[in-house]
Amino acid sequence: QVQLVESGGGLVQAGGSLRLSCAASGRTFSSYPMGWFRQAPGKEREFVAAINFSGGRTHYADSVKGRFTISRDNAKNTLYLQMNSLKPEDTAVYYCSAGRVPYSNYVVPLNGYDYWGQGTQVTVSS
Repeated sequence: QVQLVESGGGLVQAGGSLRLSCAASGRTFSSYPMGWFRQAPGKEREFVAAINFSGGRTHYADSVKGRFTISRDNAKNTLYLQMNSLKPEDTAVYYCSAGRVPYSNYVVPLNGYDYWGQGTQVTVSS
């Protein structure tokens, strides 16, 4: 069974930075694409960023491009999301997710992921 555990969320002022981490276990982390999604109150879960299995290719939602960076350390079985220049509209619960298909490119659609973490709250004050 795959387990994904996020950490690093918190309260930050607009313009500040946070780094989210996602520790993975239960299958070969380095074989699968990974992603970050977020869900604000009253809204649907939305794509934030994705990375392919090796870490060589990434993709971002337009709303975070240039401010967020997704990365992975396959030796540590850990996924990261560096978030800079945070805005109040970035406030949400952030979820780490593991892709379905091994050795594949980054995945954008939500149904391309089969495991999810419990989420970590990010709150950006104005």
